[in-house]
Amino acid sequence: MDLLQVSVEQGFELFEKLNGKFVIRLAIDLLTTFIIIRLIYFRHYKRTELFLTFFAFNVTIFLIAYLLNRVEMTMGAAFGLFAVFSMLRYRTENISTKDMTYIFIVIAVGLVMAISRGGWDELALIGLIVVTLMALLESDWLIRREFTQEVYYDRIELVQPHRRAELLTDLRERTGLDIIRIEIGNIDLLRDAARITIYYNKTS
Repeated sequence: MDLLQVSVEQGFELFEKLNGKFVIRLAIDLLTTFIIIRLIYFRHYKRTELFLTFFAFNVTIFLIAYLLNRVEMTMGAAFGLFAVFSMLRYRTENISTKDMTYIFIVIAVGLVMAISRGGWDELALIGLIVVTLMALLESDWLIRREFTQEVYYDRIELVQPHRRAELLTDLRERTGLDIIRIEIGNIDLLRDAARITIYYNKTS
């Protein structure tokens, strides 16, 4: 009976320790991650299939780092844990560089929110800086972003260097894209076609 009472008291003591600082840190972490993923990532890419991955990685790294930090985890161990999570990749599907960048960001946010020694105001400021930076990088304010797409082009006679202007005009008319430049890939002489990577700006 005494052992049970001690266990219950220890449980309540742990809850009291987590009730303040833990909840505030977790709330700031989740809010920052939500803004990055829902209001920035989704706004630009309209994809939801990686939402579970983003939030699962963020919460997992936050909980592990926070709990390990309670036993005086060194900064080297924290960054070692960060490196392990940041190198994770799925073998069953291709993840683009931008998706991996967002995974990297949400892991970093979870780690910083868990081990930072600052108060809630400092954590909120860090979250605001990360959100602002991501919003600026995803906008056209700093630099106009280029998008790429690969096409299988059938008018192989226009691939010749001296007819590049005609090729660009034809691609713009047929795709309706604001094409800036192109790169000629593989040329299939048997099928009279070529793989071309086009670089374009979004007009809207």
